[in-house]
Amino acid sequence: MNILLVFAHPDPRSLNGALRDVAVAELQAQGHTVQVSDLYALGWKATVDRADFPDLKPEDRLVPVLASRDGYAAGRLTADVLAEQEKLRWADMLILQFPLWWFTMPAILKGWVDRVFAYGFAYGVGEHSDRRWGDRYGEGIFQGKRAMLIVTAGGWAPHYGPRGVNGPIDDLLFPIHHGILYFPGYGVLPPFVTYGADRLDPAMFVREAERLRERMRTLQQTAPIPYRLQNGGDYRIPSMELREGLGDGATGFALHLREGIKS
Repeated sequence: MNILLVFAHPDPRSLNGALRDVAVAELQAQGHTVQVSDLYALGWKATVDRADFPDLKPEDRLVPVLASRDGYAAGRLTADVLAEQEKLRWADMLILQFPLWWFTMPAILKGWVDRVFAYGFAYGVGEHSDRRWGDRYGEGIFQGKRAMLIVTAGGWAPHYGPRGVNGPIDDLLFPIHHGILYFPGYGVLPPFVTYGADRLDPAMFVREAERLRERMRTLQQTAPIPYRLQNGGDYRIPSMELREGLGDGATGFALHLREGIKS
């Protein structure tokens, strides 16, 4: 496979940097071709502003959705954004790697998504009618490709468990899994999470590194999280509400998993 790893940590000597090196080495050993977008090394601009849209006239209001649509359609987005979009077209699999900061991804990685996932590229595509509501949530430009997260968290694993004070890790990552990756069509694999990142001693790192190698060895065999297809009949269109009788007693984010299948 062609694999793009987008890396978001300011220090290459960090635990994240060490885990990235483990992942890349194992992927290459398995015969995969890997590109790494190290956002801090690239000096990635995280904010969406007028500089992202060269064709925008000084007197024009900046409406990001419209500017993104027009810039993408004209092939006139900035060179850094176009380069990352080309990597995504090339990649059979996308890996986002980051430390969990304030319960989500670092701002630089969110800014990568904001700028690279342009209108017409990752969203705003497909037919909108009384039977389809765009190519999204399981469909879209990345349908047939895979994605996953490599995440480090400072808290202990129980802190992110079903009764943990931080909330279940699957719930915390749902906006990324479902809203950023599944939305444009990726099959999203379960995440690789290292807990207690600030307390990891050398022996613990050896165990985590081997666990990560095993995940990298089994990427093609691992089943994606079984999210429901938006246009597969489970949701009413255009209200996009799950139909009555579905959900099997589930609530919240778990409603969007197919019945009888655990993530």
